[in-house]
Amino acid sequence: QVQLVESGGGLVQAGDSLRLSCVASGRTFNHYAMAWLRQSPGKEREFVAGTSRSGLRTSYADSVKGRFTISRDNAKNTVYLQMNSLKPEDTAIYYCAADASGSWYARSQYEFWGQGTQVTVSS
Repeated sequence: QVQLVESGGGLVQAGDSLRLSCVASGRTFNHYAMAWLRQSPGKEREFVAGTSRSGLRTSYADSVKGRFTISRDNAKNTVYLQMNSLKPEDTAIYYCAADASGSWYARSQYEFWGQGTQVTVSS
């Protein structure tokens, strides 16, 4: 069992930056690829970024490529999402998720989810 707790969300203005963190419980954090997903009101949850077990491989949604960076620190059981040049359309609840298969690309299912953290970007 892995428990995930996100933090770092908030209200910012367009063009600002935020860094989200997701801390995992347990000793098996590096057994999982990790991802960030988001969901806006009235929209389906969408993949934002993923990273491999080692952190050496990453993937991004086209909408955030070049602005967001996913990284992880396995010694701290933490995955991060650095978000720069934020836009109002980035407003959503952001979730981190763990994938036992090891894939850093978008997947339809994840084994474990956090509770989410709200990011609101004003124009």
